Amino acid sequence: MEKWRCTICGYEYDPENGDPDGGIAPGTPFEKIPDDWKCPVCGASKDQFEKA
Repeated sequence: MEKWRCTICGYEYDPENGDPDGGIAPGTPFEKIPDDWKCPVCGASKDQFEKA
């Protein structure tokens, strides 16, 4: 699974870790994250991410 990086703050979403605080379970690919999910660091929308 590919990692994705926030173009605003540089946070990297790693599917192996997920985002437990944001309700995203470990093992969740970026494509399966709900569209209303926000970057846990800066609050940027999902469309502000690019493949790392």
